[in-house]
Amino acid sequence: MNIERDGDFITLSMGPHHPATHGVLRLEVTTDGEVIAACKPDIGYLHRAIEKIGENLEWFQFVPYTDRVDYVCSMNSNHAWVLAVEALLATSEETKLQIPERAEYIRVLFAELNRISSHMVGLGSMTMDMGAFTPFIHALGQREHVNDIFEKTCGARLTYNYMCVGGVNQDLHPGAIAEVRTFLDGLEVAMKDFNRLITTNNIFRGRLAGIAAISPEDAISYGLVGPNLRGSGVSFDLRRDRPYGIYDRFEFDVPVGRRYAGEKGKLGDCYDRFVVRLLEVLESIKICRQVLDQIPPASGVADDPVGGWCVAKAAQKALRKPPVGEIYFRCENPRGETGYRIVSDGTKIPYRIKIRTGSFTALSIFEKIVPGLMIADLVAVIGSFDIVLPEVDR
Repeated sequence: MNIERDGDFITLSMGPHHPATHGVLRLEVTTDGEVIAACKPDIGYLHRAIEKIGENLEWFQFVPYTDRVDYVCSMNSNHAWVLAVEALLATSEETKLQIPERAEYIRVLFAELNRISSHMVGLGSMTMDMGAFTPFIHALGQREHVNDIFEKTCGARLTYNYMCVGGVNQDLHPGAIAEVRTFLDGLEVAMKDFNRLITTNNIFRGRLAGIAAISPEDAISYGLVGPNLRGSGVSFDLRRDRPYGIYDRFEFDVPVGRRYAGEKGKLGDCYDRFVVRLLEVLESIKICRQVLDQIPPASGVADDPVGGWCVAKAAQKALRKPPVGEIYFRCENPRGETGYRIVSDGTKIPYRIKIRTGSFTALSIFEKIVPGLMIADLVAVIGSFDIVLPEVDR
């Protein structure tokens, strides 16, 4: 840490290589001893100009770059982009695509599996930040099961390039449905063990109770999204309230913060955000099971309206000359709302791309909630927001 003195205050530079900053994030922390007087995020260390790169690629060529917007949930990032492009194409009857039913179900299945994987990384990382290493290993073990399923289908374990405009790049691998069912059954049992190990642990719960509580009004005012918004008691989920794809076909609950830490806790504190993500894992299990029950059987024909997995030829033809116009499309990703604003000038290359992400908006509230906390509590705050820096520095 770099240290500067200003009278009775010390300015510490936490990061950009601090292990608890979840990436190359620098926090400029002004303290009076152990108490934080001010905290200012300093971002930009991972900026890669992804949006500008996308304005020099053809529409379908940008999918691998969306993997890098949030590498912990690449499937969800793929999903948001292809849905945005398909929404643009739908503004004209000449270019509107009819996505095969099976492809829609595969998209939801893989998006929810990646949500589970992402939340397990977030939950496990937070326990490790608090000094409990064992739960982190248990969480990563569940993530590895998801990676195995993805690898058998698309050949990759981190950046997938699997979803595409018109559907998905290939059908599920043989035995995938049975394998996913087995994983979901095992995950439910593992989550009970995880809860006994850490969630109900008095030391862990007491460590997070009442820390960095955010009121519903402040959460909305600062533009928080996803679990960080719902952790403050605001019941809003795009999958339920603004359904996209086929999410309106599934039944699931939307967990919100309820002062889970008890008398010592506050609504919207670090523990509420932790528990909301844990409960979302259980809801994703519920959605995945409904997908497996409803998914149409494979027909063996890629562009079959029911049992196929992609209308690639129709998509490529439509993207040679897409409609002229502008659209904003948003999805409920693990770190909250991911939105794509795309502008088309009618050519095969986007005129403008702008990405809105949950991690970027989460950092905006640090300057309000961190002052008054102890330095050690700052690590808990970062973990509770589940920040991934590629979402911040695009």
